[in-house]
Amino acid sequence: MDPRSRYPPGMGNGRGGNTSYYGRGLPSQQHNQQQQQTSAAPHHQQYVQRQPQQYHHNHQHQQQQQWLRRNQIAREAAGTARNTEAKAVALSPTADGIDSSSQGWKAQLKLPPPDTRYRTEDVTATKGNEFEDYFLKRELLMGIYEKGFERPSPIQEESIPIALTGSDILARAKNGTGKTAAFCIPALEKIDQDKNAIQVVMLVPTRELALQTSQVCKELGKHLKIQVMVTTGGTSLKDDIIRLCQPVHLLVGTPGRILDLTKKGICILKDCCMLILDEADKLLSPEFQPSVEQLICYLPASRQILMFSATFPVTVKDFKDKYLPKPYVINLMDELTLKGISQFYAFVEERQKVHCLNTLFSKLQINQSIIFCNSVNRVELLAKKITELGYSCFYIHAKMLQDHRNRVFHDFRNGACRNLVCTDLFTRGIDIQAVNVVINFDFPKNAETYLHRVGRSGRFGHLGLAVNLITYEDRFNLYRIEQELGTEIKTIPPQIDQAIYCQ
Repeated sequence: MDPRSRYPPGMGNGRGGNTSYYGRGLPSQQHNQQQQQTSAAPHHQQYVQRQPQQYHHNHQHQQQQQWLRRNQIAREAAGTARNTEAKAVALSPTADGIDSSSQGWKAQLKLPPPDTRYRTEDVTATKGNEFEDYFLKRELLMGIYEKGFERPSPIQEESIPIALTGSDILARAKNGTGKTAAFCIPALEKIDQDKNAIQVVMLVPTRELALQTSQVCKELGKHLKIQVMVTTGGTSLKDDIIRLCQPVHLLVGTPGRILDLTKKGICILKDCCMLILDEADKLLSPEFQPSVEQLICYLPASRQILMFSATFPVTVKDFKDKYLPKPYVINLMDELTLKGISQFYAFVEERQKVHCLNTLFSKLQINQSIIFCNSVNRVELLAKKITELGYSCFYIHAKMLQDHRNRVFHDFRNGACRNLVCTDLFTRGIDIQAVNVVINFDFPKNAETYLHRVGRSGRFGHLGLAVNLITYEDRFNLYRIEQELGTEIKTIPPQIDQAIYCQ
């Protein structure tokens, strides 16, 4: 089934798309035939000779006269500028019926250099859709292309047209396949820039993910007059109150802080028509679910809820049945792990781990790496050891001051350091394209955590490497995770071919 057939005609007023796709435009060949027929009709001749003030012309007659004027301009331009082909093209109507004002806008975009790295079918196995097929605002399309997005990924192809219809969505897709843009694009499209009210709320489980998501929204919507605000716990409540006194259209934040502002009557959600839960399984854990459900009570009954995650445990079902009775379900998890990530394990004793890590650093071609530990104390101790070995290293965990966390996150993203040691705080949604190696210094206890950890490499179809340091006590968890994820974690070879994680 063509996904376009699910998209209702008239959505987006045809902006940015092929105006003849649903018969809204008048193809040039059909028009030429109609022009010949109407020119032969005496009634039409009489019509065009009369004064327009004497009649109330309908929309069809106005459209035909516009086409007549545009054709006349085109013939004049072709006669006076035959040697300037580009000018003639700009002034004449195209085969799709798009006028001169819409020509050449793509040529003026400031596009980033193309990403020539190899990509796996996790993001390349699409149906061939283009972003323009969704009839998005021209300004939004400009932001999409300038962000470096060339074509929709599979999750974006499935989600964007459905979200634009107003349907609730329950979507599963692998880490790093474009879920953030899959909900940011329709959210930005549906916001009324002239309406001074919060119209979209995006909930995320961590402060770092809130900052990242708000930045994506700002970049995609940089040509729109949409005000994006981010609010999380651990920051100044006073600053948030001052900011909410100014226009805000899209609010990104953690559930506790947004609920606090809403209860105080500062964050008004009566006009919020869309609620988005990113990393929905984490947001519906006992830690966050009460806040999420209280927040929904402040939304209008006609609100739309979009839920996105790579994993959906059974606990999500009760919430879905209560708040999303008939969601559109998207499941792109034919297999759980990313195709581009090579997974290995090294069987070591606990006291050998640091030495083994040193060996990996010396043998691997690391652009940037993330190293996971199971506790805050081990994060700080390991970061100190890595620094003593002579490698650049940052660390981050939930007990650090928020300003310090923000600085570490920002500097690591900008390439100031090659290695980052962290807890599972950093497993959720964090997207750093340069990370090509993930090392589980401490092996995780469950499959979900493992999946989100290794998904920090191989972002958007690129290649990555996951190395797990396994002790005797970890052997049962290793076997169970392999079975649950349906994947094979191989014994690490003496030499790892760089081609499997560096293309």
